Amino acid sequence: MMDKVKGREGTAPAPRSYDASRRRQAAEASRQTVIERARQLLLTQGFGGTTVAEVAAASGVSSETIYKTFGGKAGLVRAIQQQSLLGSKHSAAEQRSEWAQETAEDPLTLMHHFGQLAAEVSPLVVPINLLIRDAAVTGDSAMAELLQEIEEARHNRMLRNAQHLLERGFLRADVSAEQAADVMFACTAPELFETLVMKRGWTAEQFGTFVASTLAANLS
Repeated sequence: MMDKVKGREGTAPAPRSYDASRRRQAAEASRQTVIERARQLLLTQGFGGTTVAEVAAASGVSSETIYKTFGGKAGLVRAIQQQSLLGSKHSAAEQRSEWAQETAEDPLTLMHHFGQLAAEVSPLVVPINLLIRDAAVTGDSAMAELLQEIEEARHNRMLRNAQHLLERGFLRADVSAEQAADVMFACTAPELFETLVMKRGWTAEQFGTFVASTLAANLS
């Protein structure tokens, strides 16, 4: 019996490899749309006044999709907060901070860079942090847990930064790493940006300059 002809050259055609890149891109685009719409609604209506259904309708997805992707409204707020920390540039703000700490030739240059990052990131992350704080104060347990997690993570970042300053010889002899971390923790507190920028009308650039000069005066 003759063998069955398999393809034009007598061999079975190779199976097509499944290209999932477009699907991943579409999913990420949808995720970003949800985050953007949710941010707008949350900052306009507040945490308690915004529902998952409203976010879904504004984003063109189902509520089920939001629960599946983010785990609900609390998870959505977490995702917005984490994305805000990345800053507005092509590379993540934390990566640029680490690079500056490795390459800065003197403490004043590094403090200036810290101030620039504060001016960039604070307008994005502070409104969300304040939203979380206010929701926690009103008794939302998920937001209270998230607030504690955010504050602990922020302090740990400042402690790592301070330790790096100490290792590079950028701290004054009378300032410990723990004290330096506390100073940086205070300068990155949402309430400071809220007071100077949101209440007193400073620009983000003025705020960044203030942070840089405060760090320089107290640490170097």
